[in-house]
Amino acid sequence: MKPSFVLLLIAFTCRAQSGLSLREAVETALKSHPLLAVGANRVAVSEGLRRQASLTFNPKLILQSENTRPYSPFRFLRDTDNFAYLQQTLETGGKRERRADVAAAGVERAGLDRDLLAFQITGRVRQAYWFAAGAQMAAQLIAENLANFQRIVEFHEIRVKEGAMAEADLLRVRLEASRMAVTQNGAQLEAERSRIHLLREMGQTEFAPVKLIDPLDPPPAIPLAFAEEAIDRRPEIKVARQAIEQARQQLRLQQAAAKPNVDILFGYKRASGLDTMLGGVQVDLPFANRNQGNVAAASAEVRLAQSSLAAAETLIRAEMASAQRESEIRRRQLEESLRPMRQRADEFASVAEAAYREGGTDLLGLLDAQRLRIETQLLYSQTLAEFRQSLAALETAMGVTP
Repeated sequence: MKPSFVLLLIAFTCRAQSGLSLREAVETALKSHPLLAVGANRVAVSEGLRRQASLTFNPKLILQSENTRPYSPFRFLRDTDNFAYLQQTLETGGKRERRADVAAAGVERAGLDRDLLAFQITGRVRQAYWFAAGAQMAAQLIAENLANFQRIVEFHEIRVKEGAMAEADLLRVRLEASRMAVTQNGAQLEAERSRIHLLREMGQTEFAPVKLIDPLDPPPAIPLAFAEEAIDRRPEIKVARQAIEQARQQLRLQQAAAKPNVDILFGYKRASGLDTMLGGVQVDLPFANRNQGNVAAASAEVRLAQSSLAAAETLIRAEMASAQRESEIRRRQLEESLRPMRQRADEFASVAEAAYREGGTDLLGLLDAQRLRIETQLLYSQTLAEFRQSLAALETAMGVTP
């Protein structure tokens, strides 16, 4: 396949692609990602449990007959004792309220878990977007350099036809052009893989061609918020704090469960042919079982949740420090080293090409200059993509959403 045909095909494909910004990618993921539907259903499950926990007044109807015998003389209504009564459990210690509190805390936790999942999806989409944007830029750079190199090939073809240059030089530059075309194909394949990976992170089931339109150029420095403010924004911290509240509500419920319930019953009794009223009270006697094991376990759950919160805060502080340091180093690499290096490589390649046309340098010097320019440009674009990924990681660490 000729390089010119490859470039024409790439140009046609790019025109057919729709543009996609980072904000649009995140919004699409948050609207249609199947994992978020799972989170929404978990919230619905918790809502149902909360509704059930608040229900009350559910008496039992008891029908009972005694003294029935199979031998005579026997008359059922005269010789049997028959009961029909209602029994209602009266919960003490505010058990129903405590169950409702535990269920309400579960609803809040399910909602925060869904927010955390959305936050994590956003972070993955950010990283995948800038990785794909870097791969797209690398493919474009190689394609542009291949198009520029075609001028050198055409120059050699003209010179060979004029008899002013050896055909071996033409074969050498054609070989170099073919090598660049193979490299360009590999870069295009990597760009396609990264694009599909981005769409997968967005939760898409169709992988239509898209062109990433947000520029890779470094943005202004991100104003850093105070660490405590950033920590408070993180969904992980909100989930950990809600886990403490949920554990405390569970502890209150287990403490309330240690108090015995009271069952009252009232109804009708027919004995020896007489109709009478029936009433009674039943109370558990908690001599050995005062629910102390469940209370101890719930107390341990509170301490566990508190330890998890402290661990999460420590990890987030380290994550913010690491992300901030990485972004600072990569920004300095770009501004102090790679941007001047790319400019010098472009100038060197232009000078080498002009000198070659005038006979001031040989073919190997020209090819080395062209390769150096391509390698420098690719290194710059790769570092630029890594810098944008480090900024995305810093924003995620600080709890900032696009």
